[in-house]
Amino acid sequence: MADSPRPLPKIGIIGAGQVGRTLATLWVQAGYQVMVSARTLADATTLAASLGSLASAGTPAQAAAFGSIVVLAVPYGAIPALGRDLNRTLTDKVVIDVANPYIGRDGWIADVALRDGAGVTTQRYFPSAHIVRAFNSIDMVSLRAEAHRPDPKLAVPIAGDDTAAVLQVKDLVYAAGLDPVVTGGLATAKLFQPGSTGFELERDAAGLRSALHLHH
Repeated sequence: MADSPRPLPKIGIIGAGQVGRTLATLWVQAGYQVMVSARTLADATTLAASLGSLASAGTPAQAAAFGSIVVLAVPYGAIPALGRDLNRTLTDKVVIDVANPYIGRDGWIADVALRDGAGVTTQRYFPSAHIVRAFNSIDMVSLRAEAHRPDPKLAVPIAGDDTAAVLQVKDLVYAAGLDPVVTGGLATAKLFQPGSTGFELERDAAGLRSALHLHH
């Protein structure tokens, strides 16, 4: 008997701004079950209704519990509070950090993240989770427009310390019709955070590797 395909992981998305909405849309289209959460349950419910039967709405805590992969699509300033509230729920889960630190908006934590690297900083607040940086460096308008374009696809840089977690995020990049480029461990997320060469860089995989001096 042939092996039945592995069920797709469930995804929880915390935050329903441009990034949360865009990723939820692309993954629902690819057949994933997604739970979205927003500032209010009403906003999340409206978004989920617009996405169809694979989407549901919940609170941030419910989305964190629902997903085996959870996306932090929030302003970076929210990371410390979310870490305090959700780290236990996210134990051993893959957590995709798409939040970008901006000093004017996010205050002191942005200074820390820009100095130490956003991924490394987020991991401190979620010590029990597998943090992967991805989907933070490309404008969502471009991402929507370029998803599923003919080869060569638009490249999305990914950084993470846990190999299995990085592989799961690569699958999600492929599912969204994009091409993953792993830059290395979480510390290498500095290569594509605000203020760096790789931030908002739209290239195919070869072009991105070249721009970031990655040798594969």
